[in-house]
Amino acid sequence: MNKNNREIIFSRFKSENPNPTTELEFSSTFELLIAVILSAQSTDKGVNKATAKLFPVANTPTSIINLGLNNLKSYIKTIGLYNAKAENIIKTCHILAKKHKSVVPDSRELLEELPGVGRKTANVILNTAFNQVAMAVDTHIFRVSNRTKIASGKNVLEVEKKLLKVIPKEYLLDAHHWLILHGRYTCTARKPKCGSCLIEDLCEFKDKTGE
Repeated sequence: MNKNNREIIFSRFKSENPNPTTELEFSSTFELLIAVILSAQSTDKGVNKATAKLFPVANTPTSIINLGLNNLKSYIKTIGLYNAKAENIIKTCHILAKKHKSVVPDSRELLEELPGVGRKTANVILNTAFNQVAMAVDTHIFRVSNRTKIASGKNVLEVEKKLLKVIPKEYLLDAHHWLILHGRYTCTARKPKCGSCLIEDLCEFKDKTGE
């Protein structure tokens, strides 16, 4: 895909949705961190249902530590891999309380030291909470980037690096959210809705069999 088409694509995304953000519900950086850890291989809708009950009871590292592992599990048991996620969250809360005065760090290196936090999760936190340019490539972004040819790559890291390189700078901060939302609601996995796609005329997908 050429530079001009990428420019047009992201200008359309911006016109359609000037202030995109995550669909996870949170009221603090810590709540966002917990929600993103829970969202791995789970839907944002499912996470929001669980955190709507959890956060009024415990939404700080200390309060979650005091809640305890078994009680934490009872709040998130509807979420996939909840046992492992609960253990990681408790460990993360201990590290935040002991090493960071219960404040979520704003650097990739420190974030990735937290159990349950990989590169993608760190990127979400850096971008959404700290307004840093970061590209959290999930299945939606990977699919949209390859299918449209905005940024083709064989793995998520390759796509991440290419997106950061080819997306016009003025759109980089919000690009992560636009691409996720586009993949979630329009450029869907099994049957992309090509007929109602905002960027169909610029997309280089060859098998447009969508609606």
